Amino acid sequence: MKRRQIAALVLAAALTLSLAACGTKKTGGGGTELKELTFVLDWTPNTNHTGVYAAIANGYFEEAGLSVKVVQPAEDGAEMMVASGQAQFGVSAQGKMADALGGDSPMPITAVAAVLQHNTAGIISRKGEGLDRPKGMEGHKYATWDQAVEKTVLRQVVESDGGDFDQVELIPSTVTDAVSGLESRSVDAIWVFYGWEGIACQVAGLETDFFALKDIDPVFDYYTPIIIANDSFLEEDADTAKAFMAAVSKGYQFAAEHPEEAADILMAAAPELKDSQDLVVASQQYLAEQYIADASRWGEIDPVRWSAYFTWLNDHDLLEKGDIDPDAGFTNDFLPEA
Repeated sequence: MKRRQIAALVLAAALTLSLAACGTKKTGGGGTELKELTFVLDWTPNTNHTGVYAAIANGYFEEAGLSVKVVQPAEDGAEMMVASGQAQFGVSAQGKMADALGGDSPMPITAVAAVLQHNTAGIISRKGEGLDRPKGMEGHKYATWDQAVEKTVLRQVVESDGGDFDQVELIPSTVTDAVSGLESRSVDAIWVFYGWEGIACQVAGLETDFFALKDIDPVFDYYTPIIIANDSFLEEDADTAKAFMAAVSKGYQFAAEHPEEAADILMAAAPELKDSQDLVVASQQYLAEQYIADASRWGEIDPVRWSAYFTWLNDHDLLEKGDIDPDAGFTNDFLPEA
């Protein structure tokens, strides 16, 4: 409890300082004053983030009167940085939002856009070994993170396919990437997000089978990744928030329409990715179809799908801090009109 009290005091102090600094001005190329914002990633730069880098490189933020600094997350994650006001915007996922919104002191963060319209998570395996459907996982080695949500999801999809999840051999995951994990035969099945690790297998020439979780049960078509924002910032500077969202929306639309150019922009911003150029380009081409997909505009969050996943978490008692409001934690109000 003492640790939580100290953390709360630190969070409050950081929030006060950060929000006070949000109005800082910077001069743009045309001599105009730009408002500085910070955007925190959820991990190292990758193709989920390309729209942000495209908005910077193409001048969309500057046109909106903004200067956006992209940073990587601290040890306590993007959610804490956004909640504390160290960053006004960041990247998260609906599952992480569920943890952040629980308990007596929910984090002051809100999801303001879906980066991808549909969940690309699923189970990948070597081709032809019978794991192209959930029941096929019986008698095979699965690389588990040993997380309650993960195992409950898999139990549901395996049993809905007529399988026995207790017959799946759960191997504590030491897998660093899907290609090496499958090629070494240390495991037979791995949970991946197809837009990166599935594409990595293709680029490596490894033939695979894959089934998407959302195709087995629509409740698993939850939102990941998402863009989150600080609640106080949204309330106190809604016009700036809308300007940011309009610019970042243009960035993701550019990435959807020009994947090869967008890949070049990403690698210019994160030169370490040039060592994986073929993967970056192939991933960008794949995600070009996923950013907007069947939605009327980029970023749209479907209230029914959002609520369905939170309800599922509540129904299975998977939230350590207790049930949450299924309709909480998101808004489409800051997206530009379609």
